Parts: sequence; C-alpha cells; structure tokens
Amino acid sequence: MEKKRIVIKIGSSSLTNAKGQIDQTKLSDHVQAVAALRESGHEVLLVSSGAVAAGFAHLGYPSRPITLKGKQAAAAVGQGLLVQSYIEKFGAFDIKPAQILLTRNDFSKQERYKNAYATISELLERGILPIINENDTVSVEELTFGDNDMLSALVSGLIHADQLIILTDINGLYDSNPRTNPLAKKIDYLHEVTDDMLQAAQGTGSKVGTGGMKSKLMAAKTAKSLGVQVFIGLGEGKQKLIQILQGKGDGTYIGKKDGLSSINNSRQWIAFHSEVTGTLYVDQGAEDALLYKGKSLLPAGVYDFKGDFAQCDVVEVVGPNGLLGKGEVLFSAEELRKMLGKRSDELTKEEVISSIVVIHRNKWVKVKGGI
Repeated sequence: MEKKRIVIKIGSSSLTNAKGQIDQTKLSDHVQAVAALRESGHEVLLVSSGAVAAGFAHLGYPSRPITLKGKQAAAAVGQGLLVQSYIEKFGAFDIKPAQILLTRNDFSKQERYKNAYATISELLERGILPIINENDTVSVEELTFGDNDMLSALVSGLIHADQLIILTDINGLYDSNPRTNPLAKKIDYLHEVTDDMLQAAQGTGSKVGTGGMKSKLMAAKTAKSLGVQVFIGLGEGKQKLIQILQGKGDGTYIGKKDGLSSINNSRQWIAFHSEVTGTLYVDQGAEDALLYKGKSLLPAGVYDFKGDFAQCDVVEVVGPNGLLGKGEVLFSAEELRKMLGKRSDELTKEEVISSIVVIHRNKWVKVKGGI
C-alpha cells in the first residue's frame, strides 16, 4: 500500500462513556489501530476530542456543562487525564505522543500559522505522534473552530494530508436520519458536499460531544477543497484504519484522489484564516483574468477601493458580477490610489513602482469555482 499522511479525528462519543469518563476499552481499540497504521509505514496525526467529556465528572457535574467557565474548567482537568491515558496506551507500542493545543488565533495570525506547520512537520520527521485538540481552557467563542471536526479539516490541509478519517458513532452518511427513519439509505460515496446536504444534515450529536453530522459535512467540504480525501464512519479492531484506507471502511467516502490537488499553505491561510482589511473594485477584464485565465491583478483593472490597508494585507476583490475572491495586496491604500486604472507602461514611465502587480496569482484565492 502507498505510504500516506493520515489525520484521524476521534470524537468524544468514540472515547468516553455516558458518565463522562474515558472508556479504556474504546481508547485501547483506537490506540491499537493507530499503532497498526504506523507499523504499515504511514504518518499519523490524531485530532482528539474528549477533554471536556473526560473532565466534567471530576468537577462534580452530572452531565456536560453548558456554561463557558464550566466547559473550560472541565477541559483543564480532562485534557491532562486524556493525554495521560494516551501516553500510557501508546507506550506499549513504543510510540511517543506530543500534545498540541490550538486556538483560532494560531491560524489567523500568519506567523503562528507557519510556526504550527513547522512544529508539526518536525514532530512527524522525528517519528512522534502529534495529538491535537482545541485549547478549550482558554478559547472564547469568537476564537474557536466550532468543533474538532473543522479543526481536523484545517489541520489536514495545513500539513497536506492524503486522508482525513473522522471516526464517529454512526457508520457514515444517510439520505435521512437513520435514528428516526428505519428506511434511511446509507451513502457509500460522495463526490462533493452540496449546500442542500448541509441544510438537511441538522443535529447536535451525542450528549458528550459538540459536533453533529452537519459539522462533519462542513469539515469534509473544507478538507476536500484543500485537496484531502475524507472518510466519515466507524470501525472496530486493530485493522479498522487500514481497512478504511483500502476502501473497505464502514462509512462514507468523500472525494476522489485523482480529482483533488493540494493547496499551498499561503493560499490556505488567505482562504480560511486571514482577516480582510479592504475591498478592491475591478472591471470585467480583470474579473475574467482572475477567474478564468489564471492571471495576476494589474492596476489597470482596478477602478476603486475602500479600506485603509497596508502592504501584504488581505483584501476582497469585487467585480461586475459580485465578490470574486480575496488576496494579499502588494501595495498600501495610499500607494494604490496613485496607480488606479493606469497601464503598466504608464507606471513604468512615471517610475512610481518597481512591480506592477497589485495581487499576484499565487497570493489569490477565488470564491467562484473554489480555491
């Protein structure tokens, strides 16, 4: 089998019991399967939920807390218990785990985004198993990923994984809710995730988790846009992850590898994590060049803008037909004002600048037609 880089997301319901305690039988099953995957030569990263679910009982809560302070306190207790269990279990296979706790801020700040990639890459090169979770203890609502499903998708893109495996408590996607409709039909393969599917896939998940099937579909859509194949389902036993890679998993496969291409980290950051600081308005010629010809944006195509942006800030680009995408601008607002609508030869004669590109195509992400 071809050696691959695999991200495995394990949800709270797949790690804990109804009382909020870590289920050692479930945990051992996952650990043995990960060990088998590594023995086959694959690189593996874990995105593991379970900290809040593992910790709330130790604080005296009868069920998962609903307040922010309750969740954060439970995570503070549970994260240590969770990692301790992983270290003990993986130690039997001579596998050394490393804990990585992330917040949205680690992705939204470009330097921290690059550092996260460098750290994870170094761990993988040295044979360490990264175990990643959201830093629930300090995260606030506006700086969260929403759930670990989305975190796993973004991590998969960040480290250019070949496959994202989302393990859950149901064997894949159905055309309706199988828990309420006995005639629901299982979907073995999806080419893409549509908006209609997202609207239909409502639900909040289990009592100990935060993500329902809608969140998993959103994560799958994001991962696919970043060039990563996705599997959503369940399994049991030492060979379950290997069977999933072989196409024999009990779940739903999303995306074909031959139809996907990896997206470089710079464009990933622009697409999913950057803060927009301004808007450029372009004519029809510039719109066509950006969307259909793979060209960079030149000053001649820009007729107006708004915002007080600096060089290397990210701005949106709007054409005659609406929002086109966003990119990293190579000039400040003040510099761009002198260049509006001017052709390259005019700018060269005036010796205003050394470069005549406003947004380079390698720093551009389009909305229409995907990244």
